[in-house]
Amino acid sequence: MKPEEFRLLRDLIAQKTGISFGHDARATLERRLRDRLLALSLPNFAEYFQYLRFSPRASAEWDDAIEVLTTNETYFFREDYQLRAFKTEVLPMLAAQNKNKKSLSIWSAGCSTGEEVYTIAILVFETRLFDSWDLRVFGSDISRRCVATARAGVYGQASFRTTSPDAKRTYFSERSGGAHVHERIREMCQFGQLNLLDDQRARLLGKFDAIFCRNVLIYFDAHARRRVIDMFLERLNPGGVLFLGHSESLLNVSTAFELLHLKEDLVYRKPPRTGVP
Repeated sequence: MKPEEFRLLRDLIAQKTGISFGHDARATLERRLRDRLLALSLPNFAEYFQYLRFSPRASAEWDDAIEVLTTNETYFFREDYQLRAFKTEVLPMLAAQNKNKKSLSIWSAGCSTGEEVYTIAILVFETRLFDSWDLRVFGSDISRRCVATARAGVYGQASFRTTSPDAKRTYFSERSGGAHVHERIREMCQFGQLNLLDDQRARLLGKFDAIFCRNVLIYFDAHARRRVIDMFLERLNPGGVLFLGHSESLLNVSTAFELLHLKEDLVYRKPPRTGVP
């Protein structure tokens, strides 16, 4: 991959997906995309750039390219301290806020293969605060393959590295292919393919009371991070909460959120309506 080819592809990928490759990532990008050139019988990366921009089949190729460009490392009950704060402090707060309309909507943005979505649903279920409520736990990812895996709800041992034996027995059943998520949890969850830079499609999702976007924005450039955070602000109901990864913050990104101090964590909240605690 020539330096100019790298610059063109790097900028196009960032523009299309938000994923940022640093100036020293030319070898990484070349390694990840080399098989795509072979699959399309293209002679060089300049031709691949032209294909992504102008081919009638570019949309399908972006799906394939995204599979090799993205990192999909996840498992159930990841970052448990934050999940404890969500279950014991945030969910009771949201139950009080929404007691009149009796609905709760949560979005896992960049959900990878779905473990986070089912984890959230399990925690909501365990509180018993939302029995008979209108519940929605929605997971989205830019990867079509990841969304298909999430919808299947069948997982191997690597997904359970921090799951207690009791939780695994309670919410999963061992059958052919792996551990299947129990139907009572699956029916709370929905999945869809979504590019977080696609503001118009994001608006179709409606409003949410909590958004999880953990360890996703670290792969985005500064411009894309600001766009996504602005979109999250728009998608959250007043008083809604945003969860980021432990190494992520909104410093130099947005001042529209307020910090919510919890016992074990700090999270971001869209300011409630005036007069609402």
